Amino acid sequence: MGNYIRRDSYLEQLINRKENGLIKVITGIRRCGKSFLLFNIFYDYLLGEGVSKDHIITIALDDDLNIACRDPAELSGYIRSRVTDQEGMFYIFIDEVQYAISREELKNPESIRLYNVLNGLLRLRNVDIYVTGSNSKMLSKDVMTAFRGRGDSVEVHPLSFREYYDYVGGDKAGAYEEYALYGGMPLVLFRKTEDDKFKYLFSLFEEVYFKDIIERYQIGLQEVLSELTDDLCSSVGSLTNATKIANTLQTVKGIRVDSGTIASYLTYLSESFLFRQAKRYDVKGKKYFSYPSKYYCSDIGLRNVRLNLRQQEETHIMENIMYNELVCRGYSVDVGVVDVFETDEEGKRKKISCEIDFVVNKGVKKYYIQSALSLGDARKEKTELRPLLGVRDFFRKVIVTKSGMKPWIDEEGILHLGLYEFLLNPAALDL
Repeated sequence: MGNYIRRDSYLEQLINRKENGLIKVITGIRRCGKSFLLFNIFYDYLLGEGVSKDHIITIALDDDLNIACRDPAELSGYIRSRVTDQEGMFYIFIDEVQYAISREELKNPESIRLYNVLNGLLRLRNVDIYVTGSNSKMLSKDVMTAFRGRGDSVEVHPLSFREYYDYVGGDKAGAYEEYALYGGMPLVLFRKTEDDKFKYLFSLFEEVYFKDIIERYQIGLQEVLSELTDDLCSSVGSLTNATKIANTLQTVKGIRVDSGTIASYLTYLSESFLFRQAKRYDVKGKKYFSYPSKYYCSDIGLRNVRLNLRQQEETHIMENIMYNELVCRGYSVDVGVVDVFETDEEGKRKKISCEIDFVVNKGVKKYYIQSALSLGDARKEKTELRPLLGVRDFFRKVIVTKSGMKPWIDEEGILHLGLYEFLLNPAALDL
């Protein structure tokens, strides 16, 4: 086991954006490895390419030694003083930039002085700027607005199973079971005991994520935020909407809250990268449904620990892991709905609305993917394959089962993949 977790896909994204004249904004859920990517992995890459250390200017604003640079004017002056000549490119790394943003400025992102400073630095023709920041104070949507087209966002995710397995090695099935329990937050790998892993993930929710959201959005109903989070964790892979959640909270918990508040809180949880919304898409009608939607947790370990490891349904956990894998690979992912017609025992044709777990798009590519623990008997197989067979276009149809089997294509043209092949081989969908 090595002591350096590879994040090759993100390194490649930074390399592809190098010296493109834009401010690279590294976003993503807190503690997923943004700072390490920039200050260690990308830093070492630049050194390997022959960039001298004095041309890489690193500023960690959460370090008390850099407290003066939390004032945007001081930050600008310091960087300009380090860009000592016009020979060669200077690479500017600024970590935890939220320390240079005041509470008052948060109320109106257009007034944030830091953005003006960064935009101004771009006028120096030999600087290349990279920043990371807390989602609670520097959301990617705010950044793109403030930079007016001069920001370039790179979203970092918790470790995919492939990244996780590249580091731990060993038996694939055993590695998957551990990953499916404690997820891919990088620092979990360095917690030695089960208790340490649990406490670390639990504290992330309480001490980092919730405090961020409460501070940024001035959350008054903190109990509602907590109960909503529990509900989303319990129901990953299930259809829901704000009205349904509000009714559940009132019926089960005796908490009265309107659906508008729930809708806002859902947005906050998504903007902080804790959860992602997958909308329902009418495959034949080629349109989205307004509601309901599905929500998936950005890290399955966070979800499990939030529920005290009580609800360990393999089906939902596998589906959540597959969803996160597709998002990590840069796909947009929806829940598909397709109507199929069947003949009942009385010979009557009836229409059945079926769900496709994932409708996946990237550029001109599209895939329809079903997730199933196993196909079992012929009846189970027919049920799982029915939605895929109901789609009449020529894009790839895929079913993934929890197995180590080799890929094969059936007589209907459906690709059958084992879960480990799907997770470990980025090209698996095109086999």
